[in-house]
This record gives sequence, structure tokens and C-alpha cells, in this order.
Amino acid sequence: MGTYLSTPKTEKQTADGDGARVRYGLASMQGWRTTMEDAHTAVPQLDERTSFFAVFDGHGGKAVAKFCAKHLHMQFLRSAAYCSGDLASSARKAFLRMDEMMKGQRGWRELAELGEKGPKFAGMLESIIWSPKGGDADKLGDGWHSEEGPHSDYSGPTCGSTACVAIIRNDQLVVANAGDSRCVISRKGQAHDLSRDHKPELQSEKERIENAGGYIVAGRVNGSLNLTRAIGDMEMKENKLLPAEKQTVSAEPEVNTVTLSEDDEFIVLACDGIWDCMSSQQVVDFVHEKLKTEDSLSAVCEKLLDRCLAPESGGEGCDNMTMILVVLKKPTDPAATSSSEQSPVTPTKPSATSSSEQSAVTNEEMRPSEPDAPETPSSK
Repeated sequence: MGTYLSTPKTEKQTADGDGARVRYGLASMQGWRTTMEDAHTAVPQLDERTSFFAVFDGHGGKAVAKFCAKHLHMQFLRSAAYCSGDLASSARKAFLRMDEMMKGQRGWRELAELGEKGPKFAGMLESIIWSPKGGDADKLGDGWHSEEGPHSDYSGPTCGSTACVAIIRNDQLVVANAGDSRCVISRKGQAHDLSRDHKPELQSEKERIENAGGYIVAGRVNGSLNLTRAIGDMEMKENKLLPAEKQTVSAEPEVNTVTLSEDDEFIVLACDGIWDCMSSQQVVDFVHEKLKTEDSLSAVCEKLLDRCLAPESGGEGCDNMTMILVVLKKPTDPAATSSSEQSPVTPTKPSATSSSEQSAVTNEEMRPSEPDAPETPSSK
């Protein structure tokens, strides 16, 4: 049956938790696919004020998605931009840092250990021979390329992963996205996309691809990849004359920063296995309905995954599925946030990126429905 199983794997990985500002639930399911290539991160208390949530959708293997789930939030946390309060710049740096960390001996070893069974054991065996011993591994800190071994010249993985991240600090929400996973917020029951899907038909993406020496055939980058931004996929990032953000496939995220208010109820992060089957508004409506009857947020996520699962293999509803539902707690103390009387959703200064066509955030719309221009939404 090709890339599909004869019977879907419907067992789900679930979790629930809460922090000072949020409650969350999540669920992931392999479904009809022969392997599970999604991964996720949920840290409701990254520090005393900050929550971090992310979904990663791997392609060509699961190693890069798992690598990002393990390391991206830690790189976000340790950056100088984070320490200075610049969450948007910290997110951008963390995305680009993933590609750098996956090169060389240590990158090869970690990817091998996170990947399929055969390479995993090879990586574990090699780690015994080549890895720093005892406490020396911790002393390496962020110096990933100081580890030596037979793969010191490893240029990085040919597989890749999307990354969609939501960071909440007090009344500030930062969404960073590369690929076609998506973040949606419910505001008074209305769905507003906080990210846009990076697809080859976007004119700004097409221009970057062609300027880097790439091409689009049958809706795919270089005839193979059906999205235009991703972490990994290093064979599409080999133009030595261009910076990382201008490569054929870029790991640079588009970053939106919005101010939360009393009107904002919850956010949903999900891989495209969900969005292929339901629109943003359909997901928000479904969640609202299930919140009335389900005891946990993870149960709401499980119900939605079951709703999307196809009855037979082939087509929509057959992909891996991962969803994180984050309910925003209403502040009880006006001093708990820096601006409790903000207008419904207002933009703050977007992080600096090389893309001049970053998704706009306004009171009327939080993501352009057209590829390259904001648009006031119609009533839904």
C-alpha cells in the first residue's frame, strides 16, 4: 500500500498541563502513515513568565522533527535576545541555529540516535567511541562543532521538518513559523490565522527560490518539496553566495507578535494533517463545542484527530496528526500583565527578517488570506 498501512494506528500520545497564564492539552497520532514523523514541545513554564509550545512535521524521516523538539526551545531560552526580552529575535535565531547544530560529528550523531532503528544503533555505538566522556560533554556547551569523529565534515540532513512555535509572556503572544504547520487564535469565537502556509505558489517565496537558483515544477520546489521553508533539507541550502535566510528552502521563520486581550480564548497549533481536513474556522468551532462536554483539553484534541482520520487510506485524513490546544487564562490581577486594558489585538513591532512580506497583524486580521497582501476578513 505504498506509504500507507493496511490499518491506521489510532493510539494517541496525549498530555495536559498548566502554567501561570495558560492551560494546555495535546494529542498526536500516527494514523495511516507507515511511520510517525511529527513531534512537539509543550513547556507551560519555560520561565516564571513564559510558555513555549511548538509542533514539528517531518518529511523524509523523523529525525529533524525530533531534533527540533529536543533543542529548539533550549536555544530560544539561552539566546542573548531572550535575556533582553526580544522574544521575536530569539525565536528567529533559534530556528536558524537548528540548521547549524545539525552539521558536523555531533549533529550526525544526534540525528542518527533520533532517527530510524538501524542508524540509531550506529549512532549509539559511534557515540561510545567518539563522544566526550563523562562531564566533558556538558563542558562543550554550545560548541557543537568541537566534537570530532568520522562525520566531522557532515553537511547536515537531507530530510527536514516544519516548525510552528507559539510563545506567551504575560499579554504578549509571539508566533514563529516555517513551513505549512499553522497557528490559529480564537477571538470571540472567530478564527484568525497567526501564520501563513509557506507554499511554492506564494509569489514572495517563488522569487526567493528562483533568486537562489532553484525552480518550481508541478507545485514542488526543485520538483520534490511541496513547501518552501523548513529546518533541515540541507541539499536545498547549498548556495555559498547567499545567507541562510535567502536559500532555496529557508529555515527563517515569519514572526508575528500580537497583544492578547479578554477577547482571546485559545490558540491551536497543528500540523497540516489537521489543516488538510478542516479549515481554521471549522477547528475553532469544533473546539468550542467540545470544550462544553470534555473533561480535559487533551480529550478535545483526541476527538478532533478522530474527526479528521480518513475511513480508508489515500488522500486527506491519512497523514500524521498533531495538535496542541492552549487555553488562555483570564488575568485576575490587573498588575499581572503589562497592559490589561489593551484593544482586542494590536501589533507590536515585528522582528527583523529578510522577508519584506511578513504576515501583517492588525485588529481586523492576523494573517493575510492572499499570498502577499493583508486583507480585512469578511464575517464568518
